[in-house]
Amino acid sequence: MERQEAYKKLKQLEGQDLFEKAALYGVTVWNPKTGKQNKGWFGHVVEHYLGLPRNSSQSPNFGSWELKTTSLKKIKNGILVPKETLAVTMIDPYEVALKPFQESHLLSKLKKMILVSRIVEGKFENSGLVHTVSTFTLVENNVMEQIQSDYELVRSSIKTHGFESLTGKMGILVQPRTKGPGHGSNSRAFYARKNLVKMILGLDKG
Repeated sequence: MERQEAYKKLKQLEGQDLFEKAALYGVTVWNPKTGKQNKGWFGHVVEHYLGLPRNSSQSPNFGSWELKTTSLKKIKNGILVPKETLAVTMIDPYEVALKPFQESHLLSKLKKMILVSRIVEGKFENSGLVHTVSTFTLVENNVMEQIQSDYELVRSSIKTHGFESLTGKMGILVQPRTKGPGHGSNSRAFYARKNLVKMILGLDKG
């Protein structure tokens, strides 16, 4: 499926609550054994809606473009802001050290993206209201130079000081952070900071 076709189809979801579609697609929202919410249920529903199998590979979902979902929250003045940073792709230290930005998985993930946002009112809730469906093309955006700089900082740190030197304090728009269960996780991923998520969704213009 081409990005423009998917974008048009996803735009039809704006204003809809995807909680009811979860059961339709057989997506588990609540774990019956632990009682905990499946954090990725909203994204899985969106993937099913497009007819996309679950994808954890570093290649973009549809070959040439990437599909991501994120959450928004309302602050006291009623303005919507990103609830959290956005995981983009895992960091393979060997590969990042080897490849410059133009050959990186980070670029391939951000190059052409559709980002679907939902409004979250609380930590756990039986709703998934779609707010915005946005497209983002990195090569046409003026943030590419900064993202490349953030990537090269991570690459340089791995080559000079090792994988363990990476910290979430790095990067202006993209940061390296631990990803995985527990705070002792050795896995790390590139995350789009909230300011970049705001740019992608056009919230920085409000």
